[in-house]
Amino acid sequence: MKVTVTNAGPERMRSLKVSFGGPVGWAVQPSVLQVGGSLAKGASAEATFRIQVPERRPGFTVRTFTATATYRGGDGAGSATGTRTQHSGTPLANLAAAYNNVGVTDESDTRPGDYDGEGNSFSAQKLAAAGLRPGGTVNALGAELRWPNVPSGTRDNVSAAGQAIALSGKGGKLVFLGSGVTSGASGTATVYYTDGTSGTGSFGFPNWSFDPANAHGATLVASSDGRNRPDGYGNAGIAYRVFAHSIPLDPTKQVEFVVLPGNGNIHLFDLAIAS
Repeated sequence: MKVTVTNAGPERMRSLKVSFGGPVGWAVQPSVLQVGGSLAKGASAEATFRIQVPERRPGFTVRTFTATATYRGGDGAGSATGTRTQHSGTPLANLAAAYNNVGVTDESDTRPGDYDGEGNSFSAQKLAAAGLRPGGTVNALGAELRWPNVPSGTRDNVSAAGQAIALSGKGGKLVFLGSGVTSGASGTATVYYTDGTSGTGSFGFPNWSFDPANAHGATLVASSDGRNRPDGYGNAGIAYRVFAHSIPLDPTKQVEFVVLPGNGNIHLFDLAIAS
């Protein structure tokens, strides 16, 4: 593994040392390299490390590597750190491949629903009245999203649990469509780019009912009347809602995949890149 250090400052870099580390179980030799001489403005130096790669684990895995350079220069001592990621296995092809929850049922058969862990779900009829129909377009926060194009009573959303979802494109933000099933439906998503870099962003949704519509900084997308319970439609006059939220992207980079937060209280119906 080669690490390149470039002097972007106006003064020479002296006493340059480069360290490199990988995931647990990956042996790196040496752990620190002393780079001889000094680096003039704009000059670069390479440090080469040997890595012993352990046996590959099954499934999808993301690995992070970190290089740190320490030096002395005209402004005194300093340091700089860079990270790159590598992954093995394949992210899920799209959000639909991760569906693990039934959030919408028909009022004629509410039994399959369990959006909130208590057997309750959105009413397909009331969502349609609010403008959310299977396969329909949902415009929110500058993104064009899609309501799940599946029959009522089948898996139609993702309860977030750190799933890796393939996603391609460039833009200024990543928009999530969903809602929470408690007041604590928030977490951090990690976006991985094709150049090996990554970025993180935190977002959250209000509870699908009762919480203020702007909790966690979310934006209300649709509000449906009542909900389906295990014994049929009920709670008329109470709003059950869907929201949008976003995290920033580096608009100069191509997105490769996103890892969802590890909080099952976050339920997602779609996600999309927007400018």
